[in-house]
Amino acid sequence: MGPRLFGGQAVAQALMAASLEEDSGRLAHSLHCYFLKPGMADEPVEYRVTHLTAGRSFAARRVEAWQGALCIFSMIASFHRPEPGFRHADECPYPLDVEAARAALAEWRARGDDGAEPPLARRLQRRPIEIVPIDPGSVFGGAARAPRAAWWMRRRRPSGAGPEMQRALLAYASDMLFMRNAMLPHAIQPGSHDVQATSLDHALWFHETPDFDRWHLFASESPWAGGARGLSRGHFYAEDGRMIATAQQENLMRPQGEALERLAQQEAGAPPPA
Repeated sequence: MGPRLFGGQAVAQALMAASLEEDSGRLAHSLHCYFLKPGMADEPVEYRVTHLTAGRSFAARRVEAWQGALCIFSMIASFHRPEPGFRHADECPYPLDVEAARAALAEWRARGDDGAEPPLARRLQRRPIEIVPIDPGSVFGGAARAPRAAWWMRRRRPSGAGPEMQRALLAYASDMLFMRNAMLPHAIQPGSHDVQATSLDHALWFHETPDFDRWHLFASESPWAGGARGLSRGHFYAEDGRMIATAQQENLMRPQGEALERLAQQEAGAPPPA
């Protein structure tokens, strides 16, 4: 929460605005969006939908989010009528055991390895999506880690929603913690004074209709960071191992303050300060 509009909320609401324009049985299968300007959480947002093209199987819609005279967000979403086809998918690289993850989170909190519960963990408790990391230290801890993590996600209160809203729920969740992967090797967290961080663009592909009233595992990684940006990608898996969706995002992660000074010294070959 906070003064700025959460990026996942803009993605989800824009997707629902586009979905409400569909009346032919087509469902969203992909979206590509840009976060153009910071939105304010306490100001209304107007979503304007433009019909780009429509055929018997596919349709494309552009959605722009406006706050007053400022366009803060732009999305193109593609819709596809369900049809049969060849199938294959990568297997989930993590154990599909949400109860083991819940036990690990409870144990981590009881041990207090990282002192008091981090602000990031407390902030997520106010979101409508529940999150249970497979390795809590990699998500909430402050030590440097490999740039990959996985966490279980579901709606806190069952919605019984239809396929359009279920896609929107996953779209909302897909922006939660995603940029964390690119920051893990550098021992920084979103919201810290060491980094200016925000989502720049976001892409999402739906392979099946999710049921976000139930648990989904988001297995993600960051293959690259540089130039004050970081790239993350990941897959959503249902509890039975089916790949449900794929997401990719580039984010701003601009070092500042002491972190920027340390980085400048490292690039100059100077020893770090004692």
